[in-house]
Amino acid sequence: MPNVSSSGPPMAASPLTRAVLEIDEYVASLGWDQPARLFALVDTAQLRAQEPTLADRLGLSDDPSAGPLTPIEQDELPAGAPLDEFLGTIAWPDSVAGCALSVERLMLPPSAEASVPEGMSEKQLAKWVAKHPDRQEVRMTVAVLRDGARDSALRLREKDSATDVLTGSDLVPGLAEALAATFAE
Repeated sequence: MPNVSSSGPPMAASPLTRAVLEIDEYVASLGWDQPARLFALVDTAQLRAQEPTLADRLGLSDDPSAGPLTPIEQDELPAGAPLDEFLGTIAWPDSVAGCALSVERLMLPPSAEASVPEGMSEKQLAKWVAKHPDRQEVRMTVAVLRDGARDSALRLREKDSATDVLTGSDLVPGLAEALAATFAE
């Protein structure tokens, strides 16, 4: 499992924002049309102290610029399983401070939402959105911590640049709630 370190996130950003931007940059380096990717967020200092061999493998032992949170990519998500159902099966060990998910979706601008036909199934709606001329492909990276902190990054395919990534804590509230639920006792 690779560490997703980079030189990207601004040093002034919160630790969670830095982790979200680090993951966004890593996933962006893989290109578009990627499967959803799940990451554990661990305390970097704790990882160095408790798992020095793993910290060495991740290149954290001698990296003074490493952020306070280290994203560690998890195994690939099961193909075909609905994301909400899969997230409902996750239980993190105490050593995991938070988690993040990066997923690509098609979105419509608010101006197009009024034209959505009523009574469509989820599958029919997905097909309708995929054919809509105003659709936009977006990559959402959402992270939550055990203490309830959240952050997210949105990257449009048509503006695929690190300088055009939008960040904020309330950009994808439903996905943030689903990730937070993975820490519920």
